[in-house]
Amino acid sequence: MEKSLDEKLLEITLLPEQADGVEYLEKEICKKLKINSINEICYRIERKSLDARKKPIVFTYRVWIGSKQQITSNEKPFKPLLKKQSKTAIVVGFGSAGMFAALQLIAQGITPLVIERGKKVRERRRDLAAIFKERTINEESNYCFGEGGAGTFSDGKLYTRSKKRGDIQEILQTLVNHGAKPEILYEAHPHIGTNKLPQIVENIRKTIENNGGQVLFETKLIKLEIEKNQVKGIHTNKGFFASDHVILATGHSARDIFEMLYAQKIAIESKPFALGVRIEHPQNQIDGIQYKCETRGMYLPPSSYSLVTQAQGRGVFSFCMCPGGIIAPAMTAQQEVVVNGWSPSKRNGKFANSGFVTEIRPEDWAKFGSENPLAAMHFQQEIERHAYRFGGENLKAPAQRVADFVNGIVSKDIQENSYQLGVQSTDLREVLPTFVHQRLREAIIHFGKRMKGFNSNAGVLVGVESRTSSPVRIPRNRETLQHPDIKGFYPCGEGAGYAGGIMSAALDGVACARAVG
Repeated sequence: MEKSLDEKLLEITLLPEQADGVEYLEKEICKKLKINSINEICYRIERKSLDARKKPIVFTYRVWIGSKQQITSNEKPFKPLLKKQSKTAIVVGFGSAGMFAALQLIAQGITPLVIERGKKVRERRRDLAAIFKERTINEESNYCFGEGGAGTFSDGKLYTRSKKRGDIQEILQTLVNHGAKPEILYEAHPHIGTNKLPQIVENIRKTIENNGGQVLFETKLIKLEIEKNQVKGIHTNKGFFASDHVILATGHSARDIFEMLYAQKIAIESKPFALGVRIEHPQNQIDGIQYKCETRGMYLPPSSYSLVTQAQGRGVFSFCMCPGGIIAPAMTAQQEVVVNGWSPSKRNGKFANSGFVTEIRPEDWAKFGSENPLAAMHFQQEIERHAYRFGGENLKAPAQRVADFVNGIVSKDIQENSYQLGVQSTDLREVLPTFVHQRLREAIIHFGKRMKGFNSNAGVLVGVESRTSSPVRIPRNRETLQHPDIKGFYPCGEGAGYAGGIMSAALDGVACARAVG
């Protein structure tokens, strides 16, 4: 949009106690513009970020000043952009990529049929409860499978490095339109929260259905129908559905889909991923380290961190850091243990956790066959089964205090932590490959020098964090986004190896839908 003469961008800094609400912000805007009342202008917050690097800690705002006509509203009801066509497309998977692919198809006038192996979000909750009450995993309905995919019961982080993939603000605006707080449009690290996401996901599904789309739950892809290198539809446990356009958005944990593609001799390939543990500390300890104060106070948010280093020639890094969050089970089969982390919208839990992982490359999974496109997946499975065994084979997770891990000591006990299925004190050298253990140990020592206390026994390591991304890539043409061998088949999102989180998956879903035409 071309700027008008009266349009301005202001940068304003406020102390934490001043940033609670808009009173001080509006006073500073008036002061900078030399006006008497905020009613004389219209403004929109474009960016809000926290700078804790030096004292005093401040919030920085980037504020856009313009006319009433130029200040956009957060209320933008979904409207298809084009008249309805006879064209249809099938979307397999109703996670972030699948949801936004379906919305974009409708916007283009194409009718989507979405199939999802899991259950609706409300019914899915019962299967999640059974994990804790009965210690059973429903392999079709769990923390990874079901309405909204892994994102529904995730932390809901909405930041991404995928700046060039599409319109991030458009994705954020769509989430706001379906119930997310408007602040995500300008926060530097926007976050929705585990408790808020289910309703937003349900609202998106209703929008799809109200605009002619269809979403079928407990409907599992069994086989692709292909004729002369053209997709013709899909076979499912509920019958055959015909279409010349299939977007595959099944997520990074749908191992049976990778096996199906391999059995059908459809080209796939192993890809690098990351492997490690969850590291958890008391939130007040991380606050003290990051804010350099004894208590955070009521005006500062729970602090986070982002860490990266090199150890033995490989990257080691924190991943999906969850202030005030919990460590949660993310396994999709009974005889494996996988952990992930997330936070409620208020991030008011006692603990802070983060994925703490290192790169895994082809030479690491070589024993499963250098030419086997499922080799990385089989390597990943092996580690998860180790975690199951060393956790006691009842979904407890193997764990070790941080300093004990560094010093090669089996912890006598494990302190209170957020993993509700319980932990088993273990020497994590028995669970993790030697090269993974050594790199994590070296990185912890390094980070302990930067963050005093990070490497103490106040922290605990809980294993294993292995679903950071898909261990399989489904190739596609860079221009058409179709599989190079199959016309009309669009590998999409995290499961295909082209995304790594809610936002990048949503952007890829939109891109694939646009490629359908």
